[in-house]
Amino acid sequence: MNVVIVDDTHINLVLMSRLIGKLDDVQTVTFQAAQPALEWCNSHPWDLLIIDYMMPDMNGLELIARLQGDPRERPPVLMVTASMDVEVRHRALENGASDFLIKPIDKVEFLARTRNMLQLRRATVGLQHRASWLADEVAKATVELRDREQETIMLLARASEYRDPETGAHILRMAHYSRLIADQLGLPPQEQEDIFNAAPMHDVGKVGTPDQILLKPGRLNDEEMAVMRQHAQIGYDILKSSQARMLQLAAAIALTHHERYDGAGYPHRLQGDAIPLAGRIVAVADVFDALTSRRPYKRPWTMEAARQYLLDNSGSHFDPRCVEALLARWDDVQAIRARYEDPEHAAGGA
Repeated sequence: MNVVIVDDTHINLVLMSRLIGKLDDVQTVTFQAAQPALEWCNSHPWDLLIIDYMMPDMNGLELIARLQGDPRERPPVLMVTASMDVEVRHRALENGASDFLIKPIDKVEFLARTRNMLQLRRATVGLQHRASWLADEVAKATVELRDREQETIMLLARASEYRDPETGAHILRMAHYSRLIADQLGLPPQEQEDIFNAAPMHDVGKVGTPDQILLKPGRLNDEEMAVMRQHAQIGYDILKSSQARMLQLAAAIALTHHERYDGAGYPHRLQGDAIPLAGRIVAVADVFDALTSRRPYKRPWTMEAARQYLLDNSGSHFDPRCVEALLARWDDVQAIRARYEDPEHAAGGA
């Protein structure tokens, strides 16, 4: 451990250094002036500062006051003084001094005080190291947990793909569009990533939709449409019981991505900001990509036609801010579309 000794009298430095040398695993750094001692302490790690009160260029109180860092988290400071003035002691304690010794120094008392303070310092450093280790372990566990959550989401999304005519490319595109909108809206990076990871679960409830409805090549009648619309609630019911934060977000998206900004959506006819932002974001991303994708019941729209549809329905079906955010990144939208193209069919025109 590093013990710094500051005293303007050389013989005192020699005496205290020799006494400290009797302790195990301790090395001393000595200064006969306060200013170089202050500069050294503010640029090197140290574990105990032993400082004389009365010095010509800067007294011990001034030196302590100029030490960097929070006094409550600083290593211990032992002030050596010939003064019996109570006010001096009070000021020293306020500036961060931990203990006092009165000159002339008693060797037994000096060693006992310094040994106790260094033991305290070792214990404090040990706790800091353990806290740092625990923080690292928690961070690792958090990453592993998020990886497992994402793996669960992707497995469930893949399960829903087996029954849904939508392709895996659609899920990738709408997830990227969703993150693009979140980024343009200025959401924090972690929220952007959460929406990107949870968006693929938006239609997981379709696992509960009968094949004759889900795979029907033509338009659905009113009764069939009522059954199809149940997938939003089914998806929410599948995911809602999870304690994982990511799956909770996925549940909210599954439930609300078919709500409309004007309140005419389903399943609960939510309106405006009553619809969670993640649901409003995914609504724009999902519909835009669905329009530009081939389905058993329709040909793909051109990118420009889908863009115009978003503009025409901004403020009614869609949150205008989300529409504006997606269209403001049109070059990125086209790059995503090109990168994650459907295996066999391409959307018409740009």
